[in-house]
Amino acid sequence: MKAMILKSYGEEAVFEQTEIAQPTVKAGHVVIKVSATSVNTVDTMIKSMGEALAGLSPELPALLGMDFAGTITEIGEGVENYQVGDEVYGCAGGLADLPGALAEYMLADANLIALKPKNLSMREAAALPLVGITAYEGLQRAQVSTGKKVLVHGGSGGVGHIAVQLAHHFGCKVYSTGGGDKQIALIEQLGATGIDYKTEKVADYVEKHTNAKGFDIVFDSVGGENLLNSFEAATINGQIATTTSMLSLDLLPAHMKGLSLHVIFMLIPMLHNTKREEHGAILSELTKIVESGGLIPVLDENHYSFEQVGDAYARLTSGQGMGKVVIEI
Repeated sequence: MKAMILKSYGEEAVFEQTEIAQPTVKAGHVVIKVSATSVNTVDTMIKSMGEALAGLSPELPALLGMDFAGTITEIGEGVENYQVGDEVYGCAGGLADLPGALAEYMLADANLIALKPKNLSMREAAALPLVGITAYEGLQRAQVSTGKKVLVHGGSGGVGHIAVQLAHHFGCKVYSTGGGDKQIALIEQLGATGIDYKTEKVADYVEKHTNAKGFDIVFDSVGGENLLNSFEAATINGQIATTTSMLSLDLLPAHMKGLSLHVIFMLIPMLHNTKREEHGAILSELTKIVESGGLIPVLDENHYSFEQVGDAYARLTSGQGMGKVVIEI
């Protein structure tokens, strides 16, 4: 089968089209004919950093691609609830020892997939798994519920634009930061009140939108030093969910407010083969929400074919796009 592989890692590494063996089905798994795969920041980090990301990067030659949508062609022993011909989606490869989706077929743990939403195309569905699972897990761990005020940092980004919609679906009053008119317009289109972080200080928008009390939940998809803004924006005993916390940081502001900090690292089930069924369950819930009209992924305006994998990765790292970058196989 056709596959796009990396024979080296680094900023200048290029994907090469080659022929590799089609995967053989095994117990607890399914073989999927891949229709589309999306590019996530972690994919681009693996490509550029390689061995520096110990435990994350596949051995060379590497077959990347975590997210996918496609059709089941074979079912392994012990797999129930699926049949050949089912259209599914998930995040199940391109990491450590799990072969990825940048190929015509892939082998996937049946616990890491779910039936694709019927009202999404393959291209749209492929954009959803990693960011959808991340946003859903973060909001659930932050005790999302009707009536709470939720602030999403980076609401026009991959995870952020899903978190905005899910918080709105769960009955919250949603606010979100973005930079500039284009990002604010998207945020407001998705159902949140836009806050331009370039022109509004944290203290000012906390005063304006919460009467200086702070937000019940802050979902921080920006992370890093921005966590300090999240601590400032949260109410006393508030909840913070973050996807990016790989830094040293003074936790005194969080301590003084009694905040709860939830670090979301959705790759854990794939890396450690633990609780994988939780990802399948979340994807099934996301399918219901999508089919009810409560969620839709925003896709980059550019279309990329299988032979344009390198261009798709470059598009995401350029920072010039808006929405998920998807490759059609």
